[in-house]
Amino acid sequence: MHQGYEALRRGAAWMDLSPRGRIAVRGRDRARLLHNLTTNEVKKLTPGFGCYAFLLSPQGRIQADLTLLAFDDHILLDTEPELRDKIAEHIRRYIVADQVELEDVTATTCAIALEGPESAQVLEKAGGPAPGGDYQHLPWNEAGDATVACINLTGQPGFRVYAAAGATYEIVRRLVEAGAQPATEEDARLVRLENGRPRYGEDIRDTSLPQETGQMHAVSFSKGCYLGQEIVERIRAQGHVNRKLVRLRLDSTVPAGAKLTADGAEAGEITSSVYSPAQSSAVALAYVRATHAAPGQHLTTGDIPAVVTRVLEA
Repeated sequence: MHQGYEALRRGAAWMDLSPRGRIAVRGRDRARLLHNLTTNEVKKLTPGFGCYAFLLSPQGRIQADLTLLAFDDHILLDTEPELRDKIAEHIRRYIVADQVELEDVTATTCAIALEGPESAQVLEKAGGPAPGGDYQHLPWNEAGDATVACINLTGQPGFRVYAAAGATYEIVRRLVEAGAQPATEEDARLVRLENGRPRYGEDIRDTSLPQETGQMHAVSFSKGCYLGQEIVERIRAQGHVNRKLVRLRLDSTVPAGAKLTADGAEAGEITSSVYSPAQSSAVALAYVRATHAAPGQHLTTGDIPAVVTRVLEA
């Protein structure tokens, strides 16, 4: 079994996430604009804090997901590599008289992840701080040339270190000396799916509604108006959606898009699957009709049996 997978599950693993998109949003109106465009509380963020949020279409469909981190003079947006341009274009479309400037800092910065149950101890040994709450962040040192944020990719306990691009080698060296093992993209995807953590572009799509994904830590119901809010509120008032994202256990992996059936009738669709050594079976994420979205529900994809193990809620 790959050492990176084992480190993510039982120790601490580092991953270079520098290809992810990073956009610095500056200007006096930055918080107000981002508050009006995203699903979460941005106006209330103070330096050192952050949140996870969606960008929605006017029809309430998820156009992107992102993490927002508040600093003294800017808000840093961290997102999937393929969403960089889409997010910048989306935000710029709504800048009218606002004093807001966007700078894509992906190429000039790095992002190094440290994840696993021992990540806090390894980070401390490497000389870095370990912020305690989700999306909180602290300067690595008094010089403030690196920031450590409490963010994870895989659903394991973890942190992300942001610094200038040239600092990558030194950060990784410190983490390795403190006991971190390297993990690959495949290791991270495996642990992510074992933990039922959806990824935008794979499990969360531009046709998905927030309530279908179960990722409701991205949504504030008390923040006031934002783009797409009307649909989100209407769904909340109705009390349900027609389909939900669930985690499944299967006898073998199946391709994305494979249809699920229950008693011969269509019941859903697989978004991603992988073989899990920890569970000695395949695990998958899938959108399933709400009537079948309950732990223990038996489904079939082709001639492969599947069982719902968890309805995603976070």
